[in-house]
Amino acid sequence: MLRSGVNYTPSAGWFYSWYEPDFDVVRRDLEAVAALGLDHVRVLPLWPVLQPNRTLIRERALDDVRTTVEIAAASGLDASVDVLQGHLSSFDFVPSWLTTWHARNLFTDPEVVEAQVRLVDALDERLHDVPGFLGLTLGNELNQFAAATHPSPMPATPAQVTSWLEALLAAPRRDPRQHRVHAPYDAVWYADGHPFQPAHVARHGDLSIIHSWVFNGTAQGYGATGPHGTGHAAYLVELARAFAEDPDRPVWLQEVGAPTPHVPAEAAADFCEDTVRAAADSPALWGVTWWCSHDVPRALGDFPDLEHSLGLFDEGGVVKELGLRFGRVMAELREAPVPAPRRTAVVVPVDDEDVPLSRAELGPGGGVFETWADLAASGERPTLVTSRTAADPAALARRDVDRVVAAPVTGRSHYSSVSDAEMFPAGVGDG
Repeated sequence: MLRSGVNYTPSAGWFYSWYEPDFDVVRRDLEAVAALGLDHVRVLPLWPVLQPNRTLIRERALDDVRTTVEIAAASGLDASVDVLQGHLSSFDFVPSWLTTWHARNLFTDPEVVEAQVRLVDALDERLHDVPGFLGLTLGNELNQFAAATHPSPMPATPAQVTSWLEALLAAPRRDPRQHRVHAPYDAVWYADGHPFQPAHVARHGDLSIIHSWVFNGTAQGYGATGPHGTGHAAYLVELARAFAEDPDRPVWLQEVGAPTPHVPAEAAADFCEDTVRAAADSPALWGVTWWCSHDVPRALGDFPDLEHSLGLFDEGGVVKELGLRFGRVMAELREAPVPAPRRTAVVVPVDDEDVPLSRAELGPGGGVFETWADLAASGERPTLVTSRTAADPAALARRDVDRVVAAPVTGRSHYSSVSDAEMFPAGVGDG
């Protein structure tokens, strides 16, 4: 059954509310989410609140996370919890023991990695027995800290990324039914040289996680509400499938939203429906978790303007047409049969290590992206396969693919990770 949920942004005080949670507000918010017919929330506590010192994990903060998950369960919602926050809505929340005078690399410093493993373990221990607890995501788009475009980058090689993922994902898990995943932003697919690679998404953790944002050059190059824009999330689902060793590995669309002005406010509900329907037309899709539940209050300063309009509810808690539409469409799709296989595949050229020869060609403006999107716009249901898979008839048969299409090399890219180019330098501001 297709899962439907929302990334929970508290209506009062945004994520700053983790410093002093008001559980009456949390209860009101989550009951409103459940009333839309959704079945889960993603809960995102702040890392400095949980672990303000490398050797200190706050018991009260762990209790607050548990209480939030318990309130979700009482409201009829399952809950997934992030561990290292990390990065949210253009703001970094990195503990003081990783910055300035204490600057250390979160991916490669052995003591830092050990501290992160302890926090994963502590949250698992505190949450594993709560009804409806789905599992842990390592953190939100942590790969942005490894990008050269970050103002204070923490460089890592692909091999070091692998070691970091293996260490955190292998932290003790008391209930094997609960997931353990990681959630990079789309540089992993579209930015050449980025140390997080497609195989990291498709082969580490229990599900492949994708975050789909059309402000990445898709809306600017093709328009958000046309087939290239509303098909972007579906494209990422199929791209994640292409790099999975198991063709049946599930893909979680963990973030997708309707960012203004890239998506006009009056078109947000239609964009939502078209995007979700396109993504759900894949047998691999585990679920859709919309970003986000509530608009960021206008009283809070220095946010990119689009952050104040992404919610299913406005800042006063009134449900929008966007929220009603998302709830109705997801309720319909939950009852739909499993989609048929996709038999036409666009080829992604890769090297012997399954690294794309050009990630720019996978992004907006690139030949792979445009070939896939044009086929989809013409009424076909294309998937993607790597060139290594395309050369193996048995591998194609396991994926039910009977036709492969080579994409031209365009040599261009519209890709940008910037959500508000007027406010932020390159590389800052993605979801």
